[in-house]
Amino acid sequence: MHDKHGLLTDPIPDVLRRMTIPMTFGMIAVLMFNLVDTFFISLLGTDALAAVSYTFPVTFGINCITMGIGVGLSVQIGKLLGQGKRIRAAEFATHGIILAIILVSVASFLGIITLNGVFRLLGAPEALLPLIHDYMYIWYLAIPLLVFPMAGNSAIRASGNTKTPAQIMILSGLINGALDPLFIFGIGPFPEMGMKGAAIASAISWLVGLLASIYFLVLKKKITKPGFQYMVSDWRSVLTVGTPAAFSSAMNPMSGAVLMALLSRFGTSAVAAYGAAQRVESVLLIVLMSLTSSLTPFLAQNVGAKNYKRTFSGLFLSMRFAILFQLVIFIMMVPVSIPISHLFSQEEGVKELLWQYLVIVPVSYGFQGIVMMLVSTMNAFHKPIQAFLWNFFRLFICILPCSWLGGFYYGVEGLFVGIAAGNVMSGVSGYFQALKLRKQTMETGAI
Repeated sequence: MHDKHGLLTDPIPDVLRRMTIPMTFGMIAVLMFNLVDTFFISLLGTDALAAVSYTFPVTFGINCITMGIGVGLSVQIGKLLGQGKRIRAAEFATHGIILAIILVSVASFLGIITLNGVFRLLGAPEALLPLIHDYMYIWYLAIPLLVFPMAGNSAIRASGNTKTPAQIMILSGLINGALDPLFIFGIGPFPEMGMKGAAIASAISWLVGLLASIYFLVLKKKITKPGFQYMVSDWRSVLTVGTPAAFSSAMNPMSGAVLMALLSRFGTSAVAAYGAAQRVESVLLIVLMSLTSSLTPFLAQNVGAKNYKRTFSGLFLSMRFAILFQLVIFIMMVPVSIPISHLFSQEEGVKELLWQYLVIVPVSYGFQGIVMMLVSTMNAFHKPIQAFLWNFFRLFICILPCSWLGGFYYGVEGLFVGIAAGNVMSGVSGYFQALKLRKQTMETGAI
């Protein structure tokens, strides 16, 4: 059986390390250039920054479509590769990418014709609508360009190759960062376009990512001509996993919005501190997010090959790593939590609350990682509804009720303790669920 990247045969720690490190660099690049984007837009003034803030729920919602299809692609292609069906996997990748482009193009068209109405519903003031329109009209036209590299990168990762997707992500990010000031402020021969310029810079970077993805996928025969005989059934297979995965992704900002509402009772300082904490959190969780992304193709290929012992060895190794790694990060971070809190605000109230968050919540991130990895496992075992329900359980059954109780009795600090307690509860429950799944699978020898 062809196993170029060793997902079925190489030592498990080596495989996961080899896959996770490039993913981490790719994610850092995306994170950094999102911050660069926000920084340059902020230089246009408060109105521009507020306008782009209103776009986040809509842009994230549409990107959830591609993220969901990416998970569906990764799982199904990994399974086919595990079974040694390389040609069928390439055909499946083609069909999945076509589906992603169709769905996002439809969403984009609907977005254009409802542009002002949707943002009025989101509470955007009339004064900001022209700025939002400038940015989002171009964004909607360009977003199909991003679909191909996002879905294509999922297909590449399914084979065990995380280096190429990371390189494409870094290249796109560099181009976006370099073009932002040129188009926004009109440096040199470029016209000054403000918000439109930010969207055009993103569009060009997505186009480069698209061309790089097409080049690699065609060169390495990761995609092939569509086979209409299987197209509809393949779309159904992608959506079976991808639809719950898309809703699962969308639940994170939804629960974040509820937490914001809970915090708003304690004043704007609490809301500002939580907003800043989310930025720090995205950095502290980046290795776990990369490991989880790498774990999905590893699990899917080994499930496809019926290597169940190896599947669960990889899962439990990753879960143990999550606990230990995040504990080390937490211990290292405590001494620098005060300087970090000073970076994000000059207000004493905000600094104090951000510091409290940083010395309470991050100790629980390893347990959050356990649930993230269990969700990947459920998808790999073709249990997408269970994967969705475990994410729902962590956010809406554990974290939000614990946060509400903590906030009700002990104020903001209690709310932060509630977030950490919810992570621990869901993580411990998730670990026992993984043990149960292993026992069932080993006893029956089937999914």
